[in-house]
Amino acid sequence: MIKPIELVIFDCDGVLVDSEVIAARVQMRLGAELGWPLTLPDVVEHFIGRSEAANHAVVAERLGTATADRWRARFVELHAEAVEAELEPVAGIHEALAGIAELTLPTCVASSGSHDKMRHTLGRTGLYEHFAGRIHSATEVGRGKPAPDLFLHAARSMGVDPAACVVVEDSLPGVRAARAAGMRALGYAGGLTPAERLAGPDTVVFDDMRKLPELIRP
Repeated sequence: MIKPIELVIFDCDGVLVDSEVIAARVQMRLGAELGWPLTLPDVVEHFIGRSEAANHAVVAERLGTATADRWRARFVELHAEAVEAELEPVAGIHEALAGIAELTLPTCVASSGSHDKMRHTLGRTGLYEHFAGRIHSATEVGRGKPAPDLFLHAARSMGVDPAACVVVEDSLPGVRAARAAGMRALGYAGGLTPAERLAGPDTVVFDDMRKLPELIRP
């Protein structure tokens, strides 16, 4: 029997803040500078939805540890500059959060990004206070997405059975992590990852964040 939803777990980048386009542009710039030319599909395949440690490992395998260290440092610098200049919340997210609040459902964030990064991006878009005290990072667990560790950690911290959780994600590693955790997934296809890559078991794909409360409503 399917349990009623008791917790909505949000990814951050690409779900709450429209940062994946910024991150992809920075990754492509660094690839051109450091010897690994990347297309946008390449970035989606290798980097989107994964932790900083996982991204570092991908670059190290391709270009060596020293170059991966340079890449990571430059990414942090360039990404922060771009976020400060142009970051916006994902279209419709404020309306979605208001609708979920009317359903009196608890929410939290579980992201591959670091706490410092989320303080910056969520703070820049006026969303940090909405989730303060309920923000979880892949830096807190042994394995990042697509492993289930982060989502299980978030559910445990919120005192909710994983089977009663739904995860809002925009990346393939994210929806795979939700499925591995035994949670339902809502795959947001309004960003960089094509809808067909998000589709799969226990997953509903949607492309308008304003529709989110209706997808969750009991």
